[in-house]
Amino acid sequence: GPDYSTPVFLLPQLCNSTHQVTAKGASVHFLKEGLMFSATDQDPRATLMLGILGSFAEFERSIIRERQAEGIALAKKAGKFTGRKKALSPEQVEHARMRVEARETKTAIAQDLSVSRATLYRALAE
Repeated sequence: GPDYSTPVFLLPQLCNSTHQVTAKGASVHFLKEGLMFSATDQDPRATLMLGILGSFAEFERSIIRERQAEGIALAKKAGKFTGRKKALSPEQVEHARMRVEARETKTAIAQDLSVSRATLYRALAE
């Protein structure tokens, strides 16, 4: 399942996962937070704390994404952010086009170029 040790999760997923585990008769313990959930013992305070902690984690993640976007925008403005390097050079794409026209399979072409089929399709579509 999702990794809840980092704040990169969504509150509904966390609550849903906790509910799925407790519905099967097992219990869930959040050691650091001191929260315990089980099918037999429903503590409303624990449920409230789970919601609060999950909400803070979501808020923290959205702030991080916002700052990241601002940083990328500033770097692009300064000409320092050009994005990821293309997987295939224009020459490789042209060579791949010629091979496609020669009726070779795209799977074989992608393997020869050491890229996924999705990457090859994307390059051919550009």
